[in-house]
Formats: sequence, C-alpha cells, structure tokens
Amino acid sequence: MKPSRALWTLAALAGAATAAGQSTQRKASRDLMPSLSVDTNNLGTAGSNPYFVLEPGFRLHYAHGTARLTSTVLAETKTIDGIQTRVVEDREEKDLKPVEVTRDYYAIDRSAGDVYYFGEDVDVYKGGKVAGHEGSWLAGAGDAAFGLMMPARVVVGDRFYQELAPGRAMDRSEVVAVGETVATPAGTFRNCVHLRDSSAIEKSAKDDKWYAPGVGLVKDNELVLVRIDRPGR
Repeated sequence: MKPSRALWTLAALAGAATAAGQSTQRKASRDLMPSLSVDTNNLGTAGSNPYFVLEPGFRLHYAHGTARLTSTVLAETKTIDGIQTRVVEDREEKDLKPVEVTRDYYAIDRSAGDVYYFGEDVDVYKGGKVAGHEGSWLAGAGDAAFGLMMPARVVVGDRFYQELAPGRAMDRSEVVAVGETVATPAGTFRNCVHLRDSSAIEKSAKDDKWYAPGVGLVKDNELVLVRIDRPGR
C-alpha cells in the first residue's frame, strides 16, 4: 500500500484557538491530504458545499430493518475553539427505542466551501435512559483539533482525518470513487461521491458512504436514505 496523504499534523493544529479577529493560516501536511491552508477567519456557518448541506431545517431520514437514523440541521449554533459552528443532531433508534443522540458541530469555509468537523456531544442510551457519553470530543479541548469532514473539491485517492481527538476519536476517510449512481427509497441519485471511512483507534472499523450533490449522505453501508425534508416544504 502506498503512503497515504493526510490532512493535518497534530502539531500544526495544537492550540487552535485564536484571538478574535486574528487570522491564522494552518498548513496541512501531505500525509493524508493535498496541502491546503485554512484561514480561520473564513470559517463559520455561512457557505455551501455540494455534498454537505448545512441549511437549518434540512432533515434526512435513513433506515435498515428496524434501525432508524434521523439527521437534522438545527438553527442552533455553538462557538467551539473560537469558531461559530452549525449544530446537526443525529438521532439513532432501533425497534423504536433511542440508541444514541449526537450533536455534531460543523463549520464551513465561506470561500472554498470545505466543511470542517469541530466535535460532537454524544448521549448513549440503554433501557431508554442516557447511560454514557462515549465518543464525545470538542476541538480545542486538550489535544483535540478540528478535522476535514467534506472537501468541496473531491478527488479520487484523497484521504483526510475527519476527527482529531487522540485516544477518543480518530476517524479518517478516503475518496474511493466519484460519479457513482445510488438507488434508495428516497430516489436514485447520480454523480455520487463514494467515501470509505476507517479509524486509527478501531482498526477493524470500516464504513462505505455515498454522498449525492445537493443532498449529502444517501447511503451508509446498509443504512439508506428513505426521505428528505427540505426547509419550507
């Protein structure tokens, strides 16, 4: 296997918070992603990415057997590591009972359109009650730093860290293919991007995901999109 090209070195992102109004250029290493700079003054909740919708009220519903997942872009924002992020709630159920509820925090580069991941607050349920918060992390807390969730320009072979919280969350993704067609109960989607996610912590964990233009995630392994709720419709 040839060496991967990765997003950031942890050293480049350590101490990521900056004073208000101060522009910081963060250079990526070439270990997992082509070199790119992030001007944190460009990060916030305004902007667009063809494969990742952050419009408040946008909701995607997924299903496989008795498993259900609902992803909702909230009107709510949260400032993390000095950056205003958009809150997205993922609610996972099985047999109509809650399994996990996650509040994910994203920021978008208003110029480039790249979407960055600033962490998550996780509630894990057992017997209908919150039993833990495994997997929670926030950029700027300890040695955690934000990762790249979805580049605006997708190139086959690119690899990047989505999560950078050593010992807690180190998810990474590889662009496997572009231009694929995916059929789901919600419709047939063309020109999809195929990503393969893995973890530097859970070595055996692998997830294949497909993202459609103007929609976002349409298939996650066997979990498929069954309905789209768009704001105002």
